Amino acid sequence: MRHPATPAARRTVLALFGAALVATPWLKPPHATASVRAVGLDDPAKKEIAMRLVSSAENSSLDWKAQYPYIEDIGDGRGYTAGIIGFCSGTGDMLDLVELYTDRKPGNVLAKYLPALREVDGSDSHDGLDPGFPGDWRRAARDDVFRRAQDDERDRVYFDPAVRQGKADGLRVLGQFAYYDAIVMHGDGSDPLSFRNIRGRALRTAKPPAQGGDEVTYVGAFLDARVWAMKQEPEHDDTSRVDTAQRVFLRKRNLDLDPPLDWKVYGDSYHIG
Repeated sequence: MRHPATPAARRTVLALFGAALVATPWLKPPHATASVRAVGLDDPAKKEIAMRLVSSAENSSLDWKAQYPYIEDIGDGRGYTAGIIGFCSGTGDMLDLVELYTDRKPGNVLAKYLPALREVDGSDSHDGLDPGFPGDWRRAARDDVFRRAQDDERDRVYFDPAVRQGKADGLRVLGQFAYYDAIVMHGDGSDPLSFRNIRGRALRTAKPPAQGGDEVTYVGAFLDARVWAMKQEPEHDDTSRVDTAQRVFLRKRNLDLDPPLDWKVYGDSYHIG
């Protein structure tokens, strides 16, 4: 089952991210710890764990690579949701993805839908997409060029900014993952429930290691702020992706997300050995 975990708010990053970086530059830690320099969430093995953790919440499966062809309208007002990170036809990031794919492979099977994707952006409409778009998306997902485009857009918009800010705050792998999971769901735009505002709420109660704070205390404060943000939207009243997953790792002080990992999301149990 696909869980509706990608609100429109997270897509505001696509329009506002560049301007926001100018207004609020990424912090640079005065003292980067050896653990942050040595291993971050962008380490290939840790990144694979991150993809599987997010997939357990977004797709109820650890097989995140099986999600390239995924597409459906889950009735959340965002049109079609598709691919490895839940690109949406109504929120701009699906449009950006198909534009990137078309830049790299002109005349691809999805290129003909670009005018329709531009028209439906900001709505839940399927105008110009039905009936052929879902089938063509699945056909495109057999193309390595399209799969790589999905990877690259995930990294550009969500993964890389989260890791960069996590390292700047002096956080180890778990903290960086907490940032990534939050950006996946909430985006990093100007919306009150966006990642940067969740982080701002956490900073009012705790300092990250880069500012001299205790890492466990700060990550706990960030997760508290994340749960608060989730509960502001009815579709996120189940906060188990934090409460019975990330908090489990934090209580065990597994700040580097070292396997074995055991957690639950929406009542389902998962394990990485």
